[in-house]
Amino acid sequence: MRRALGGTAVMALLCLAGSAGCATSEPAHPADGPPVRPSAAVATATGGWHGTVPKVSRSRPSFTLTDTAGHSFDFARQTAGRATLLFFGYTNCPDVCPTTMADIAAAKRLASSDAGSALTVVFVTTDPGRDSAEALRRWLGQFDSSFIGLTGSPAQIDAAQQAVGIPLAQTQQAPGGQYDVAHAAQVAAYGVDDVQHVLYFASSTVADYAADLPRLVTASGERP
Repeated sequence: MRRALGGTAVMALLCLAGSAGCATSEPAHPADGPPVRPSAAVATATGGWHGTVPKVSRSRPSFTLTDTAGHSFDFARQTAGRATLLFFGYTNCPDVCPTTMADIAAAKRLASSDAGSALTVVFVTTDPGRDSAEALRRWLGQFDSSFIGLTGSPAQIDAAQQAVGIPLAQTQQAPGGQYDVAHAAQVAAYGVDDVQHVLYFASSTVADYAADLPRLVTASGERP
């Protein structure tokens, strides 16, 4: 499914890659039209954030993977006290993954220099078999050279997803010996207080990210 198409509530968390594209959580909208933006009532319910406020307050998760330089990366320790956007995806994703990273990069450029430099963006591959360190580094560099790419064994990546509280990515066999990857499509946003404040989905826009970045880099105990 391409970004312009909406997903259902049941399919909210899964992104099915390959020829099938991605199924993600998006607001309802007319066919071939733009997504319907949240009403004022919904915006108030989300505490003013331009995303979805999680019902359960989660602390910054603890997991250790390997960065594109081959160094061990302790997520909780090495991003502690910094506004952080965390996304799980893979470089062969045809739509949601590159669009999401491009939107975040654009929002970072639109933000003030202070807010942009205070933001850490971490991308964890859900396809370690194909996403080598070099492939991750090259792909992320198309969007922003500061983006951090992480990989690891399938078991380590599963543990990281469990720590974040999202469904585990799954591989599905496709014709010709290829395979597709189904993975959670939300971006988790953590404030300087090391608490997850908001989730962004495929329908989130550059404007949504840009509007929230200044608040995210100063967020401290702001749970609504």
